[in-house]
Amino acid sequence: MAYFDHAATQPMRRSAVEAWVAASGALNSGAQYASGRHARSLLDDARETVAELLGCEPIEVIFTSSGTEADNIAVQGLYAAAAVAEAPGAGRVVTTRIEHSAVKEPVAALHAAGAHVDFLDVGRSGHVERFDALDAPAALATCMWANNETGAIQPITEIVERAQATGTPVHTDAVQVVGKQPVNFAELGVTTLAASAHKFGGPRGAGLLLAQRTPAPQPIMRGGGQERGIRPGTVDVASASALAAALRESLAESAEEAARVGVFRDQIREYMRNNIPGAVINTAEPALPGHLHVSFERTDGDSLILLLDQLGIEAATGSACNAGVNRLSHVLEAMGVEESLALGSLRFTLGPSTTQGDVDKLLTHLPEVIERARLVHG
Repeated sequence: MAYFDHAATQPMRRSAVEAWVAASGALNSGAQYASGRHARSLLDDARETVAELLGCEPIEVIFTSSGTEADNIAVQGLYAAAAVAEAPGAGRVVTTRIEHSAVKEPVAALHAAGAHVDFLDVGRSGHVERFDALDAPAALATCMWANNETGAIQPITEIVERAQATGTPVHTDAVQVVGKQPVNFAELGVTTLAASAHKFGGPRGAGLLLAQRTPAPQPIMRGGGQERGIRPGTVDVASASALAAALRESLAESAEEAARVGVFRDQIREYMRNNIPGAVINTAEPALPGHLHVSFERTDGDSLILLLDQLGIEAATGSACNAGVNRLSHVLEAMGVEESLALGSLRFTLGPSTTQGDVDKLLTHLPEVIERARLVHG
């Protein structure tokens, strides 16, 4: 099987499995007796490891169940914090039209409840190109660091600088970046940052939120004082330990791995450009080296995925599917890609398990797959 969907999830690293098993017997880290203190020690170790690796203070590390939960806490929590503080711009959110649903849907819920939402425009390359919406105060501005579909790396530094000039807190969904590129939370200057363990070989069901001391997100759940009161609930010590182990290993090999998968990505891209008529490359630099998003004229994503799957090749469609209906990706729509072209899209994402043999297999079968999909499409 050739796996080209590392942006969705990565196989769990052996180091993470071993760390999880070693900590699996840990009890409640909030308890005062010996076994509780032992669990707390393991949790503190994981928190300190994450802080060291991501350039923040241990108190700024909040363990969550997922990147989605971390995004929700940040978006809803910062919005609520602005209201409590009666901050300038409270009631206003600045975002982009290319956000993952973990940000897109909470923002939509805030809008439905009365928030005013302004958007940072993106161009055909998938990168934010206009920053005017940041020139007035807002409860928060939120922009993903790298897009999950196209891999486009956004100008986060410029966004932070423009937002800071008006006192606007900034959240970034860094799910596709953390573990793959160096991150220094303090230097980046964002208020909050979300990540997900399974994107870099940690366990599914574990994530993290980096949150400055102030302004801190208001909790969106109630019931306990864990994780600074921002994310209540008994902390999963084993998953936190596994997350930290996976993050350490992933970052240690990130430079070498980026170069390796970048070579593979370029091979696939050049092959498509030279050998498949009607292939339109949607990934533009700067982009994550393991991402390649392509649209194929006169095809549909569902047919492409099924035909590849029959050959033992796993990739993702570039469109959002709901109840079996192939729909236009909101990311490609924001980029101005025509619907007829966007519906025939594939996302190939490479990672630690990708080999030259996988690439060769894909390139051997892809022309036939495209031809068959076009016959089906009509």
